[in-house]
Amino acid sequence: MARTDRVSRVIAAPPAAVYGALLDRESIEAWLPPDGMRGRVERWDPRPGGGFRMVLTYLDPAGSPGKTGDATDVVDIGFADLVPPERVVQRAVFESDDPSYAGTMTMTWQLAAAGDGTEVTVTATDVPPGIDQEAHETGIASSLAHLASYVETAA
Repeated sequence: MARTDRVSRVIAAPPAAVYGALLDRESIEAWLPPDGMRGRVERWDPRPGGGFRMVLTYLDPAGSPGKTGDATDVVDIGFADLVPPERVVQRAVFESDDPSYAGTMTMTWQLAAAGDGTEVTVTATDVPPGIDQEAHETGIASSLAHLASYVETAA
């Protein structure tokens, strides 16, 4: 059965600012990698049908086996739907020889005005079984915390 992981956070910035950070290459490199990782975007095409390729590297590879290599996760992300400033839908495919990471995971970033800020809800569907649910939700929460810091500082 397909698994769904979901994490939300209210960010003290308007939806347009949050949406902008979801579609800016330098922004993505700064805030998307969860705690304990750094990221590099190798390809960037921010339009429906476009996407990007991100290489995530574990800062401490001990005990953190990567999906692609000893200390790396490589993911190809396609933009399936872009609705400014409300929603970004991504299709993520991990580069891995391990069949437990196979398949296409859909990540929906839903933005809704919440007082003076934005509630961001990330819903991941069809999560590959090799991805631990607790670790995944913790990673998404970490990325959302970084996104909040990034856009709140810029505001």
